[in-house]
Amino acid sequence: ELYKERRTVVARDQVPKEVVSALLAAEDADFYKHEGLDYMGMARALINSFKAGHVTGSGSTITQQVVKNLVLSPEKTFARKAKELILARRIEQAFTKDEILTLYVNAVYFGHGRYGVQEASRYYFGKDVGELTVVEAATLAGVVQSPERLSPRKHPERSRERRSYVLRQMAEKGFITEAAAKQADA
Repeated sequence: ELYKERRTVVARDQVPKEVVSALLAAEDADFYKHEGLDYMGMARALINSFKAGHVTGSGSTITQQVVKNLVLSPEKTFARKAKELILARRIEQAFTKDEILTLYVNAVYFGHGRYGVQEASRYYFGKDVGELTVVEAATLAGVVQSPERLSPRKHPERSRERRSYVLRQMAEKGFITEAAAKQADA
């Protein structure tokens, strides 16, 4: 614990496949296929940013999020985004996908001062990450997009809607069956 940040680092093999699948489905389903950058997502984000007149976010891969969370500031500027692109490629060359994913699951912010899947699991569900169900994994993965807006503690209805979306994405991307997604959502 450092000031208001709580983080407990866990090894990749301590994170169940349901949690990994939910995070990938919600944040970067092609993580194991690309080389750190999602060019179509970046193009969409660039168009949206130009329309808005400022960097709006989105279009980031898990590798880019690792760079933003661990190396760069969270400011939304074109200069920071350019640095992020360069560093994401370098990270992809220096680390394996599992190493990058391990960094991500331990660095991502889940709200309420909780960083990483272990602390988020303890905070929201009172158990270790290895004990999470697919429903709980989808809930956590849903929070990542906007921890303050999608917190199950502050906004349970929004959290449920986002969880439903994550479960549908998990089925659509082949991480779970359609029937399992519907059962979990119920």
